Amino acid sequence: MNKNKHYTKITTHSLQEMKENGEKIAMLTSYDYSFAKLLDLANIDILLVGDSASNVMAGHETTLPITLDEMIYHAQSVVRGINRCLVVVDLPFGSYQGNSKKALESAIRIMKESGAHAVKLEGGCEVEDSIKRIIDSGVPVMGHLGLTPQSIYKFGTYTVRAKETEEAEKLKSDIIRLEKAGCFSVVLEKIPSQLAQELTKSVKIPVIGIGAGQHVDGQVLVMHDMLGINSDFNPRFLRRYANLANEVNKAVTNYIHDVKTKKFPNENEEYH
Repeated sequence: MNKNKHYTKITTHSLQEMKENGEKIAMLTSYDYSFAKLLDLANIDILLVGDSASNVMAGHETTLPITLDEMIYHAQSVVRGINRCLVVVDLPFGSYQGNSKKALESAIRIMKESGAHAVKLEGGCEVEDSIKRIIDSGVPVMGHLGLTPQSIYKFGTYTVRAKETEEAEKLKSDIIRLEKAGCFSVVLEKIPSQLAQELTKSVKIPVIGIGAGQHVDGQVLVMHDMLGINSDFNPRFLRRYANLANEVNKAVTNYIHDVKTKKFPNENEEYH
């Protein structure tokens, strides 16, 4: 029997309550109105307007090229499609690093222009001032530690992070600092499961994992990956729940065939 509480509207308070009650949090990325509407109707808890839009929507190799204006456009589209879930928007590369005043301005633009509920930014102690400044203005912040894709050129690879003691210790310190700074939640990306469990137990705020194992408070996946729209990305942590690439191919092939063979449209699809 499902004992999970029914929420008519997900807020940062709801997520905290879910952690305390042992209910796992389900989060997916979303970038447009139509899919946001479908995901919200399925009762997703959080939609992340991810800077992964740079990859899956715009075709860039990394998340770095996407701009603040583009993120706001995607966020506006998602917000128009939802009624229940919490919408979190990534602050894109270059809109917050090294300048807490700029970070605040970026966060305020996202909130004012998109109607989203919170922002997410990557990094630990390096972005602490930016996080505090944004939270002080009344904007909820979700943190992001572990593999931080905006730093991909520094890492040089998308491999698992924090296998070495030094990096693991920094993560332990960073997650506590993010909680103290006021983050309502933290994403942990691509780190060993045991470390993720330790980090999750060390804080009271919800911890959401992507490639961080089962002992965190929730999970997030890129929608295009879990629905099988992208078929060329196969990391170990990904579970595909559909194969839409095949379905789309089949549908389009059938459509082309019907047009070429004059089977579409038929008499019932004409106006008289």
